Amino acid sequence: MEENKKNTGNKGKTFPLPPKKNNKNTSWKKWVTFIWLGLIVVVLGISGTFFAVSQGFLGEMPDVEELENPDIYVASQIFSSDGVLLGKFEKEKTQPIIYKDLPPFLVYALQAKEDERFKEHSGIDVQSIARAVAYGGKRGGGSTITQQLAKLLFTGSASQNKMARAFQKLKEWVVAVSLEKRYTKEEIVTLYFNKFDFLYNANGIEMASKIYFNKTTKDLTLPEAAMFVAMLENPVKNNPMRNETRAKARRDVVLEQMQKTGYIDQDTYNKAVATPIALDYHPIKNINDDFSAYYKFYLKKEIDTYLKEHEKETGKKLNLYKDGLKIYVTLDSKMQKYAEEAIKEHLTDLQKRFDAEQRGRKNRPFYYLTDKQISQVMTQAMKRTGRYKQLKAAGIPEDSILMEFKKPIKTSRFTWNGEEEVEMSPWDSIRYHKQIAQAGLMAMVPGSGEIKAWVGGIDWQHFQYDHIKQGKRQVGSTFKPFVYATAIMKLGMTPCSVVSNGTYDHKGWHVPGRGGMLTLKDALAHSQNPVAARLIEMTGVDAVIQTARDLGVTEEIPRNNTIALGSSDITIYEMLGAYSTFANYGNYNKPEMIWRIEDANSRVIKEVNVEPKEVMNPRYAYTMIELMKGVAQFGTASGELSRRGISKAVEIAAKTGTTQNNSDGWFMGITPKLAAGAWVGWEDRATHFFGTGEGQGARMALPIWALFMKKVWADKNLGISPDDKFVKPSDWKDGCSDLKGISGGYGDDGGLQTIDQIKNPKPVQPAPKTNSNKKEENVNENLNKGDDIDFNK
Repeated sequence: MEENKKNTGNKGKTFPLPPKKNNKNTSWKKWVTFIWLGLIVVVLGISGTFFAVSQGFLGEMPDVEELENPDIYVASQIFSSDGVLLGKFEKEKTQPIIYKDLPPFLVYALQAKEDERFKEHSGIDVQSIARAVAYGGKRGGGSTITQQLAKLLFTGSASQNKMARAFQKLKEWVVAVSLEKRYTKEEIVTLYFNKFDFLYNANGIEMASKIYFNKTTKDLTLPEAAMFVAMLENPVKNNPMRNETRAKARRDVVLEQMQKTGYIDQDTYNKAVATPIALDYHPIKNINDDFSAYYKFYLKKEIDTYLKEHEKETGKKLNLYKDGLKIYVTLDSKMQKYAEEAIKEHLTDLQKRFDAEQRGRKNRPFYYLTDKQISQVMTQAMKRTGRYKQLKAAGIPEDSILMEFKKPIKTSRFTWNGEEEVEMSPWDSIRYHKQIAQAGLMAMVPGSGEIKAWVGGIDWQHFQYDHIKQGKRQVGSTFKPFVYATAIMKLGMTPCSVVSNGTYDHKGWHVPGRGGMLTLKDALAHSQNPVAARLIEMTGVDAVIQTARDLGVTEEIPRNNTIALGSSDITIYEMLGAYSTFANYGNYNKPEMIWRIEDANSRVIKEVNVEPKEVMNPRYAYTMIELMKGVAQFGTASGELSRRGISKAVEIAAKTGTTQNNSDGWFMGITPKLAAGAWVGWEDRATHFFGTGEGQGARMALPIWALFMKKVWADKNLGISPDDKFVKPSDWKDGCSDLKGISGGYGDDGGLQTIDQIKNPKPVQPAPKTNSNKKEENVNENLNKGDDIDFNK
């Protein structure tokens, strides 16, 4: 028992434990280590990110040379085929000024509003960034003036993607720091004001001062300077031309900030905010606001293609606006001038006639549209404007944008007597400009493909749409030569082959006719639709489309017989290239605008060589010339050509074209050494002359061609004469000696003719007049007046 007690006692005995560690001291060291590691990771991460950004790993960055010389741009020059400097590719129209020409209060306003600590930081203001993050940008952004300059010069507009915006901000920081290393604060401010786009072609503060206030920058008043600084925040929303009330309110915010930061005293502030905005608007046209701007628009596209090819081959990237290239083009300076003069001369008169017709019309300038349709047309036009896109990008609701468009503002509108300053709403301005007739004219040498004149529109500032290569319009009867050429090549027909001109009905397609029989030459000369309809049925639509393709037409062509009457939409560029093939013995030359491109050291970058493509036998090609000569000698073009003083002895192979409801007027005219095509119409096809008397191609487009060619012929130095003759192929006889078997004409009953019927055609009988077909009656009545009428239904 005692023994057990002893054991029990041993079990309860305790041994001393080791001393406890000081856990408090250990935790503190762990936290210090953790913080230091965290700081190291953050510093390394930031450093690595900045390094990656600076090296371009996260997107392209400007090189050091660009940072050191951001303003050095050597314009590329354009030289015509006759050695005249036609123009330049310049970055922008601007007038840079130096720091001493900036009024002190303009600089103070900039610093007070955009960057109070501008003189203290080195491109990045950590305090402003922290404030912007803490308050979500409600108490100002974190961008310094230097960062804003970096964005203007190199990093571009802000992306909508959050991740992309974050990377862009990093780029701005890197570039800003680099700029601060290379420039003084004064130089940075000057660069910023010289580079900012104040809209209305106001690139830089000097241009803005002249456009908005008609004065130089050094003469700006304090309120005017504050207004420009307010526009730096948002040149669209804070623009006094668009919203004077908002512009003044934001200007006063700038003045208030200047007063708070001590740049101006209370009395100066009170006087400044009491001053209303008094604009003296003097618009300055952009460097491209002339006829040749349309040519330069497509010339740039061609050059860009060649420069990319050059970069691919050599690895050297060239900049059209910086590297002083020399571009030698095929354009002739005199012909270009004559083409511009011809369009202005004719359209000035045509516009007066159109305005007289529209006077007093509620739906002016539209025909056959309901009020709802007109509203839809206008809304779509509004959405295509730069003003709409800017407002939309700024997050303004649709209904507010529409209200903005219907507010009267000071603006300029196009007239043929010069630009006119008016007060009208942008909505009314759109409708006004829709009634202005548009035109395009292109001329080229058939034998070489050289483009000698290119007038794609009437005024680039108001109508930035090219009608030579960009605009596709319904071609009307100018498509018929493709049908006739197919019949000649595939069916062995000749100018003397005869076809019925009776009313054509086939599978629901009704084409009114006059009856009787016509030779191909007479049918084309008078643009008779039933003949063209019968010819395409005989050749097949696929064969006609193939002919058009061989002649260089790439635009979409519907696979149905109505294309015989011109239902396709094709450009002047492709139509003229196709027509020129007939004058080039059946060889197609792609129209070319460039001869050669050289770098600043006169090294050849690209030399363009035209490669002719044989499309048809020279005899077929010359047969088409003979056919189309009838149009000018006694057909739809003869009357207007005579009225324009052009003799019937002049060899012209031509075709007029008028589309449904007179929406488009065409004239294609080929002479032995020069081919030219003209189109006239309006922006909307619902805008046109009501009657065919004024709206036909012979009245709308032919006069431009005639005026142009008369000027060309009168200039003896150009070597193009009205006495020039087309050269016949050596084996071409009279054009009617090649009848073999069935020529392929149709009789009145729709049946094939016999050889005897072809050689002894029935005399043309006038169609009986009926009250049920007034439109057909007008065709017969106008046929001898040189009119060209199409029914594309």
